[in-house]
Amino acid sequence: MQIDARGVHYRDLNRMLKEAAAAGEKEFVLDNVNGQRYIGTGVNLPVNIVINGVPGNDLAAFMDGPAVTVCANAQDGVANTMNAGTVVVHGSAGDVLGYGMRGGKLYIRNNVGYRVGIHMKEYKRQVPVIIAGGTAGDFFGEYMAGGVLILLGLERRQGEPLTGDYLGTGMHGGVIYLRGPVEPYKLGKEVAVLELDDGDEKILGKYLKEYCDCFGLDYQAVREEPFVKLLPVSSRPYGRLYVY
Repeated sequence: MQIDARGVHYRDLNRMLKEAAAAGEKEFVLDNVNGQRYIGTGVNLPVNIVINGVPGNDLAAFMDGPAVTVCANAQDGVANTMNAGTVVVHGSAGDVLGYGMRGGKLYIRNNVGYRVGIHMKEYKRQVPVIIAGGTAGDFFGEYMAGGVLILLGLERRQGEPLTGDYLGTGMHGGVIYLRGPVEPYKLGKEVAVLELDDGDEKILGKYLKEYCDCFGLDYQAVREEPFVKLLPVSSRPYGRLYVY
């Protein structure tokens, strides 16, 4: 089903999409998208959504199953509290990506903004994954409670930092993988930098191969530069502040 979203209010666009999905439509192409919010939000059917244009905030929020492909950039709040499904962004994306994300995958080709992966969580086999191919702003992995965050820093300019400050601040679960070294002063007090073990290599191989396939990247070239991992040093980093 092809929908021309030019000038269509976001409520009308989302209603059309949800009604068609409920009626059995499986494939959607949304053309001329320009800032419409909440696309795919709350959809719990295995549909494919291709977005030509730049979707607005909260793309795929609370989503549970669909596959979304954005052929340009995305704004803030992508995959907010997403439960399952896949979002692939062929450009850059904004702030607060994957807020409270509980499952599924979010793959971004280029740069991301502030507070990516904040409050991500996991439960048993439900593990959310975010991979960004470029750089990230401050508070990457803030208050992270579970899941996998991977930052690649591909095509960085000389001297351009991989991340902003306060990396992993408040982190108490999950793991962050960085392609390249990290300056100690950028780290939150709650995380430590460690070398990868065999289990990490399996995790990286699994997700990075899929990521590289999405964007036509050379997996071996991506793996040439060493990775480090960040883990929380405590499961209760602020326990002493609130317990007597």
